[in-house]
Amino acid sequence: MIGLVLLLAGATIYFWCAFGAFAQAGGTPAPLDPPKRLVVHGLYRVMRNPMYVGVGSVVLAEAIGFRSAALAVYLIIWALCVHLFVLFYEEPTLRRKFGASYEDYCRRVPRWLPKLNG
Repeated sequence: MIGLVLLLAGATIYFWCAFGAFAQAGGTPAPLDPPKRLVVHGLYRVMRNPMYVGVGSVVLAEAIGFRSAALAVYLIIWALCVHLFVLFYEEPTLRRKFGASYEDYCRRVPRWLPKLNG
């Protein structure tokens, strides 16, 4: 049951961000068609990387549902790679593109865990 909840939550988060928040900002999550404005609405108000969290939730759901240690190890490796990608590529790129508005956003919104209070 926990696996199913994680799967549905993760998929919902991913698609809500990809087809909702990014579309409203005038683009997609794909590097070939990035948004023209900084995406700071929807789930991006409470955490900076909800799409990665959604994908991680889906993989965790699969690890639980299939009782797979291999998927659990894959999730750990994937999460480390994503974290390094965000730190060393994605965030510097967004800083260059959006400047002070991205810096302000980073000060207000946490990277991975949602900020649930005001």
